[in-house]
This record gives sequence, C-alpha cells and structure tokens, in this order.
Amino acid sequence: MTDPTPTPTPIPIPAPTVIPSFARGALREAAARLDAATPKDRDRAVDALRALAILGVVLGHWLVTALVADGSSLHAASPLGEMPRLAPVSWAFQTLAVFFLVGGHVATRGYASARARGESYGRWLTARLSRLFRPVLAVLGLWTVTAALLLLTGADFVTVHTLVKLALSPMWFLLVFAVLTAATPLLTRLHPLWPLVVVLHIDLLRFGLGAPSWLGWVNLAAGWLVPYTLGAAWSRGELDRRRSGWILLTGGTAATAALVAWAGYPASMVGVPGASVSNLNPPTLAAVTFGLAQCGLALLLRERLRRAMRRPMAWAAVALVNLSAMTIFLWHQTALMATTATGLLAGRLPGLHTPPDGLDWVAARLAWLPVFALVLAGCWATFRSCEQRGPGRRPTRVVRAHRPQRRATTAGARHV
Repeated sequence: MTDPTPTPTPIPIPAPTVIPSFARGALREAAARLDAATPKDRDRAVDALRALAILGVVLGHWLVTALVADGSSLHAASPLGEMPRLAPVSWAFQTLAVFFLVGGHVATRGYASARARGESYGRWLTARLSRLFRPVLAVLGLWTVTAALLLLTGADFVTVHTLVKLALSPMWFLLVFAVLTAATPLLTRLHPLWPLVVVLHIDLLRFGLGAPSWLGWVNLAAGWLVPYTLGAAWSRGELDRRRSGWILLTGGTAATAALVAWAGYPASMVGVPGASVSNLNPPTLAAVTFGLAQCGLALLLRERLRRAMRRPMAWAAVALVNLSAMTIFLWHQTALMATTATGLLAGRLPGLHTPPDGLDWVAARLAWLPVFALVLAGCWATFRSCEQRGPGRRPTRVVRAHRPQRRATTAGARHV
C-alpha cells in the first residue's frame, strides 16, 4: 500500500476525553490515510457486513456461553436454558447467514475475476483457503499442548473436554465454508430455492415421519448453501432492487414466526444445552428462514452502510476487523475461557463461574465483556501474523479494489 497524496481532510469524529488529544490526532491521521488509499469503487458495505457478522457471533458466544464452577470441574451452561425469555438475544447475535451471504458474493465475483485474468481454479482456491486455515494451526497447536498439560497435572477430564470442545467448536464453520468455497464454480448459477427445498424435506422426514436424527446433518451443507447462493445472486445483480430485500425480510420473518409458533421449533436460534432440538446443530428450516430474513435486512442496509463507511474512522475500524476476521473468530472462545480460568484464582466470581439462572447473572456477564475483549486483543496481537502473512507472501491488504455489483459485469473486481 502506498501513501496517497494529497491526504484528504478527515471527517471530524468525537472522541472520548480519556484519549489524549495527540493520540486522537494520530488515529484520525492514520484513518485518513487508509481512507484515501482505498479505491473509490470499493464496495465498503460488503466489508461492513462481514465485520458485523463476525462481531455478532463473538458477542453472542460471550453472552450465552457460561462455564459454571462445580467443585473442581467446569461445565458448560447457557442462560437461554434457564431463562427462555432471553431467546431474542440469539436473534440479534446469530449472524452466520450474513457471513455466508457475503462469502458467496465475494467468492463468486472473485472467481469470475480470476477466470478473466486467466488464473487457474486450483490457484484461486488455494489463495482463498489459505487465509481461512493458516490461523487454525496456531489454535490447534496451543490447545493440544494445553489439554495435554492439564491432563498430566491431574485436571478433571470433564473440564478439559468442555474447554477443548468450546475452543474448537468454531472450526465446524470453517469446514462448511471451505466446502462451499471449493464448489463455487458449480454454485454460481444455483437458485437458492433448491437447497431450501432440501432443508424443508429433510425436516419433514425428521420431525414429521420419524426418520433418523442423523439425516439432519444433510442440512449442514444445504442450510448454509441458501445464503451462500443468495450471495451469488447478489453478485449477478439479481438482488439490486430494494424489493428483493423486503421480500426476504418479510417472508423470512413470517415463516420463522409460523414455524416457532405452530410447528414446534425452538425460539432460540442457537443451541441450548439439554434441549431436545437445536436450530443450529444441525440447521433446521427455522434457522434457514431466519437467515433469509437476516439476508434481506443486510441487503436493505447496504446503502446506509456505504454512507457510514465514508467516515474515515468508521472505515478504519471495519478494515481492521476484516484484516483479522479469522483470528478474531478463532480466538474469541479462548479469550472467554482464559478469563474464566484465571478468575478462579480469585474465587467463584458472579457472571463468570456462577449458574446463569437470573438477571443478576446477565448484568454481571455484561460487565465482563470488556475484559473478554481485552484478552481477545492480546490474542489478536500475538497471533494476527498467522492470518495476515503466509510463507513467502506479503501481508494481506484490505484496500484492494472491491467494486459494487453490476448486473452484467463481474470481471475486473478483486476481493480480499
């Protein structure tokens, strides 16, 4: 990235008084340089949606994942199990459908651009997947060593199993996303209705005709294929009109409400320990229709996000999240568990080790969020190089050209 000249005057942004004026000035100057270095035709709304999706998942996990200290062991619990009226929390923070929408959009346009440059499928796919899986090695290595040390020092097996399961659970998402990315050339013209029909029939077999529960795992691919193919349709210009967003939002909302109210689907859009049915593991029809509503809302917000991203400070924050999206995603559970384990040295702390059975726990957990964020920042500072730099490669840049969609033009757009 080269520093552009001349540097435009940054938009004034109010800053907290606790930040020294020279620091505020430095932040604004850096944000202005990044803003000026970003190509004018980059669709910043795409990056904003990706950042919102990642942060939604992180905050959702931090709010609904509890590690309860029970004697010498820790076991997982959820406030959604004890307080079902908090189910709307999962509606706000279960944002994976938006990530798959953006992923399908970017992959489809990126593949078209690669073909236009004469780049082979294998080279394109290697570049796409290396960014996903480079940070995984660090997580696997750390937790392999940690689990071995805990077991060797006499830690309770249930505790170790709980910690490792939570730490590695985000990786299922990467595997599904990698499979869909690899299949992008086959999915560029697939209508989202087809995988939606598959999900519908699988649920009819499972819940209506008593088919084996394992059949639901077909929806792990089919369910997330729906927003992914919507992203491909977006790249083709088929979702340009606001009417498309409103149809997805209203239709998805109505279908989800009907399934929860009359078909017996859980209200929570995330898994709840001990529940007989999970909307997410594997995805159900309710989770998919809810994802359609989220995708519709995301499409409706595009213009507002583009306007918001004209503010240099806002764009700098979004760019930073995008540069470290996988690092943040992979390490946020580790940050939660590191805080919980360290906190045990001070005793059984409210909101950290106590059962999530009341609003007092919710208030205490909200107070812990800045601590989780601080620990995650430490993980980011330590491991971000695993994502941003590969062997023999330059650091990843977030300011490459990323053009807004045009109905008949996909060649020439480049993506992160």
